[in-house]
This record gives sequence, structure tokens and C-alpha cells, in this order.
Amino acid sequence: MPTTASKANAPSRELLEKLFRTAYKIRVFETEGIKLYRQGLIRGYFHPYLGQEGIATGVCAALSEGDFIASTHRGHGHCIAWGADVKRMVAELLQKETGYCRGYGGSMHIADIKVGNLGANGIVGAGTPLGVGAALANQIKGNDAVTVTFSTDGASNNGTFLESLNLAAIWNLAFVLVVENNQYAVSTRIEESTRETDLYKRGIAIGVESYQVDGNDPLAVYNLTREAVEKCRQGKGPILIEAKTYRHMGHHVNDPGKYMPADRLAYYKERDPVDRARNALLEMTSIDKSLIEAIEAEIKQEFDDAVEFSKASGEVTLESFRQFVDAY
Repeated sequence: MPTTASKANAPSRELLEKLFRTAYKIRVFETEGIKLYRQGLIRGYFHPYLGQEGIATGVCAALSEGDFIASTHRGHGHCIAWGADVKRMVAELLQKETGYCRGYGGSMHIADIKVGNLGANGIVGAGTPLGVGAALANQIKGNDAVTVTFSTDGASNNGTFLESLNLAAIWNLAFVLVVENNQYAVSTRIEESTRETDLYKRGIAIGVESYQVDGNDPLAVYNLTREAVEKCRQGKGPILIEAKTYRHMGHHVNDPGKYMPADRLAYYKERDPVDRARNALLEMTSIDKSLIEAIEAEIKQEFDDAVEFSKASGEVTLESFRQFVDAY
């Protein structure tokens, strides 16, 4: 059976509202971002985080200023949960100079090193060694910063997955590896790529404290991550967390996802992480529904403002690109 975290104290309204705001903001960003893609305003690939919002939301809420995250190709949710400016994110997707990477990175490469966001990464599993490197650097510096790497079930079969985690274990690093198990590597079912589908057991095999959690429950993810982070700050890392979830659509916008069984998809949509965050806020606090509606309207307006800001921003040009390359 999966290892479980101890029962947490009753959550505050402030925490529950934060979890809902974050999860809903990710949902709006992805849903509206798909529309921008369909309008031809976003070039390249677009990998929605729809259905997985609970993981980034819960994990990042448990971290503190000074900590680090490393992301994946499906990284918009991680960036938003880490506090990224939606205007600069949309601008990056639209390849504008006001974007986080001046429009050169696009959807899969948003980063902000100044605040500890080591970046999304188009290479499957590449964030794990980067995260271990950051954790080692912080250990050498003598601070108590914790580094979280978001990884995937597909990446768990990469050599760097266990190699990096093993190094983190040998060096007792303040490192948390979060495996977002959405049960597909593109269109390959996890049952077709590994005999043991409970991926948290891979950490146990090399002596790493490992857990499995319902990734569609933002509060459960937060509680478990908070405990993991506290242990890491006490020198008891690394820790592996497998968050079970399911995408709401195919691997990317142009993938119809017909290989996803309808009954399985329906099962997870009934356990939608945004709905669960909203319901937790309603049921565990005295908040009025009208206040939730106001929060939703505010977030939608924030995205609309970000789109207008991005459309008005300067385009990336060949000349500006050449100047950028020459400068670095």
C-alpha cells in the first residue's frame, strides 16, 4: 500500500482561497490559451495542464520564497502556481519581447531564474538533474532552500530519473521529486511501459522516502508536500511524491486523445481538481458563493488584460534575435 502522510490540521480560509485561486487561474490560462492557439496567435506546440491543476497548486503553496522549482514541457501550471505574471506568460506564448524569455522560448521554455523558477523544459525528464544540481548548490551554500522538480510518468523511464534521485539520496539533498502520473507518455499507457505502475515504489527501491497522493485533490497535495518540505529543511531529504492524475485531453492541442477510454476520462472529470478546490472553499469556510464568482471574474479579467497587453507588445524580429545572440 502507498505510504500516507499524517492527518493535517484544519486548513485556514486563507489557504483554501489561495488553492482555489491558483487552480482556477491555471484552468483559465489553459482554456483561453487553447483559443489563442486556434486563432493562430501561438506558434509551435501547446501542452495543456487541464486536469492536473491540483498538483502544481498544492505543491507550490507548500514552498517558500527562496525555494526553487524545475518544470516540464507541460509547465504553464507550475509557473502560475509559483506566482508568475500572467501578462509576461501570455506575451511569451505570443512570442513578444515583453515575455519572460523575450519571446524566444515560447510555451515550453518559460523561466524566471531571479525567483527560483529554473524553467519549463522541452526535453522529457531534463528538469530532474537540474533540480538536483540546484539542491546541491544550496547545500554547499549552507542555506535551507528546498528544490522541487516536477517530472512525469514518461520521464520515470529515463536514466536520469533514478541517476539523479540516487545522487540526491547519497548527498541527503533538500530535494523533492514530484512525479505527475497522468498515466500516459504521449499516447502510450503506463501499463505498456512498466510492469509496476505505482511509481513511488521506485524511490523506495533506492532508500528514498516515497509517497503516493491523489493529484486531483489540491489540499491533499499541499498537506503531503508541506510535510516533505519540512523534512527536507531538517536534512531528511530527498523525498519522492507520486501524484496520480489524468489529462482532460490529448498530449497537446492537436492530439484528439481518442486513445483515452471515455469511462476513465469521465471518472477523473468527476474528480476535477478545480471543482474540488472550489467545493473545499465553500464547504470548509463561511465564504459566500458571490465572492467566489467575484474571484472567478477577477481572474478572467486578468487574463483578458494579459492578452491585450501582449497583442500591443513588440514582435520578436530577426534583428533583435541577432542582437540577443551577439550579446550572449
